[in-house]
Amino acid sequence: MTFRSPIFRKLLASAFLLIAVTLVVLDFYLTRYTAAREVQSVQQRLEAEARILETEAAAVPLPELEDWARQASQRTGARVTIVDPKGLALADSHHDPESMENHATRPEIVAAYQQGVGNSTRHSATINRDLCYMALRVTYNGEPGYILRLAVPLEGVDSSLAAIRWRIVWASLYAALVALIFAYFFSQSFTQRIARLRVFAEGLVGAHFSQAELPPADDELGALGRSLSTTAVQLRDLVDRVSVESAQREAILASMVEGVLAVDSSLRITFANDSFARAVGGLNPIPAKMPLVEVVRAPELRELLAGVLGTGQSVKKRMQLPAAERVFEVQAAPLTSGSARGAIAILHDITDLERLERIRRDFVANVSHELRTPLTAIRGYTETLLEGALEDQENNRRFLEIIKAHAIRLNNIASDLLTLSGLEGAGKARPDPEPVSVRGAIESAMRTLEAEARLRGVSLGCGRMEDLQVLGDRLQIEQALVNLLDNAVKFNRPSGEVLLEVTRVGEGRVKITLTDTGIGIPYEDLPRIFERFYRVDKARSREVGGTGLGLSIVKHVIERMNGTVSVESQLGKGSTFTLILPAAA
Repeated sequence: MTFRSPIFRKLLASAFLLIAVTLVVLDFYLTRYTAAREVQSVQQRLEAEARILETEAAAVPLPELEDWARQASQRTGARVTIVDPKGLALADSHHDPESMENHATRPEIVAAYQQGVGNSTRHSATINRDLCYMALRVTYNGEPGYILRLAVPLEGVDSSLAAIRWRIVWASLYAALVALIFAYFFSQSFTQRIARLRVFAEGLVGAHFSQAELPPADDELGALGRSLSTTAVQLRDLVDRVSVESAQREAILASMVEGVLAVDSSLRITFANDSFARAVGGLNPIPAKMPLVEVVRAPELRELLAGVLGTGQSVKKRMQLPAAERVFEVQAAPLTSGSARGAIAILHDITDLERLERIRRDFVANVSHELRTPLTAIRGYTETLLEGALEDQENNRRFLEIIKAHAIRLNNIASDLLTLSGLEGAGKARPDPEPVSVRGAIESAMRTLEAEARLRGVSLGCGRMEDLQVLGDRLQIEQALVNLLDNAVKFNRPSGEVLLEVTRVGEGRVKITLTDTGIGIPYEDLPRIFERFYRVDKARSREVGGTGLGLSIVKHVIERMNGTVSVESQLGKGSTFTLILPAAA
């Protein structure tokens, strides 16, 4: 794993390169230094031998000088040459002096003429070899200015240098090996420390913060580790706070009844809560980055969000989503985070508000219409009476009876409206339910309608009547039964019948059935007969004094007691109303 680390390889390669360059340079200078010392040692030896030979050469006659040079060469192991003050070779141990060139310009000769001693290392053109020269200015036959020159080949020096050079090379290799071992362990330790810092830093943004403590150190990496540890504590607190806030926002948005939708600049969904998914009838949850066009088929919503992204202005608009078939008030606003742009939309479901608004408008229209008819009649007949009909003995009483009938109708409408308002009042306290005898309530309602039924030739009867009790309010149950019996009597045919039955159904439920042989209700009108002011036969309803609120009151009374009401009817054969109420324990 260590060799796979790039920084480890770089550190080790850098160390190897540094060691190699250092050792090469060191070897180069050591070799040159050793070579110089070797040449200097040879030159010192040659100078010492020349000093010894100087006294001998002064006493040798000129004809014997060449023999003496050869003998001296054998004793010293060096080439011996004697040069006169003009640079001419007088004797040479290895070459004929007469064939030799003038030596006045040789470096060692020049130095010896000037300083008394001269040294040089060069190639000899005479014998074609590299030699180390040492020239000494001497006095010969009492005349100064002569030169005694000794020279030795460099092959011996080169062999000595080669041996020394190999020792230096081997020493350098051993030193390089030791240095590389140290560099390896240092690089490994350095890499491991960096790896621990990297793991620690990566843990700062992970799901769980690393709890491991970084080892203390006094260098820059130790300072970096301490800074990371301090940052980790602060970052941990920050992430914890952000996580809590994010969880709270997610919980709030997820639990909102309103649909929440967020999109980016490309109209791709970045967030959508469950309410929005249910509203559009799409996937739940809706995946992030899904194009809005694949989720919502409403062009209005896409155009609204595109307009917000284009203008940067908040917009509010009502629209209906096809999938939900419900009406929403959409509040859209731009959403900016740094360089990212987007939009957020909140969908308020106002379907129920729209329905209530429609009901309110219909209610006002119906009430106005219901009140206008009797008021118009009362006003008309009153004006007729005031204009002279009071003196008309044949019609004035009939006019007053018509006015009275319409006044009674107005009173009934007002009374039913007050009753319906009391049943619908959300803030009004409901009486505690109590056991109510169904038989007793039916008998009381039948006594109330007995005279009306007899007048219209309709018989009231009871079928199967189990002695059962329900939980509710006795007065309201009687009112509901009176309204049903009143309709059954008024909209019945002569010699018609109304039959009531009471039975137990299921666990803890009581069924009250009212069946008449009246004119019946058309099938298309059945879903609406419990609406306020809805009449199947409007002309007959007004003729018999109906307000159009009786069945609506029945529905509210029964549902207020956690019951249900339903109807079955055939036109021309009669109707059957069924009430289901909770039984008393």
